[in-house]
Amino acid sequence: MPASEATVQVTVWRGSANGAFQRFEVPRHSSQTVLDVVTHIQRVLDPTLAYRFSCRVGMCGSCAMTVNGVARWTCRTHVDRAAREGRLEIAPLRNLPVIRDLVTDMRDFFDKWARAKGQFRGASTRHEDFARIRPDTAARMQAEAGIECIGCGVCYASCDVVARNPDYLGPAALNRAWTLVNDARDVARGDRLRAVAGDAGCHACHTQMGCTERCPKNLAPTASIAGLKRETARAALRGEL
Repeated sequence: MPASEATVQVTVWRGSANGAFQRFEVPRHSSQTVLDVVTHIQRVLDPTLAYRFSCRVGMCGSCAMTVNGVARWTCRTHVDRAAREGRLEIAPLRNLPVIRDLVTDMRDFFDKWARAKGQFRGASTRHEDFARIRPDTAARMQAEAGIECIGCGVCYASCDVVARNPDYLGPAALNRAWTLVNDARDVARGDRLRAVAGDAGCHACHTQMGCTERCPKNLAPTASIAGLKRETARAALRGEL
């Protein structure tokens, strides 16, 4: 079949949590991404399809969806790699309420960042000189290893612990907490360790590494969570929790 006549069979989730899949046939093109497929459906076949995207180049993370059962950035996922026998199944991210079609409600995801004390709290003011932190210190390297998270939700959607325990803070929030625990400028270390030490915190992680395997930024939230487990245990032994 000529390339101009090639198509991909796509099933897309429609509606809310009680919705259903709808079938579409989309033309195939070279270097076509899953986001290209979704955009074609919305612009050519069904303008009522709801989905999110922004940068299209792997910077914002807003286009994350479940593609053939796996949470992915659709702008960086090529049809040639994701399709199975010329077919794609596109659904919203797991573990998040579905607003409509491929759009999920991210409020609980980001609320958990706040519960994990994911906000930087410093002691200096804008009137003081910049803090000078050596980049080769052990703590700074630990922070740098996880600091590039952009909050796309792929790790959260890939986490089986979240699926079983909706109260679990999740890998992204805990990864953020770990970067701040290692930030020498932050003064909320004690409050943060107490926030992540509870039943829904770092010790609820089963170390299945789904978050690390799926992270599009190649971060290792599992390692960050392991660091929090060590630090909360030490704080508990010192009577600080």
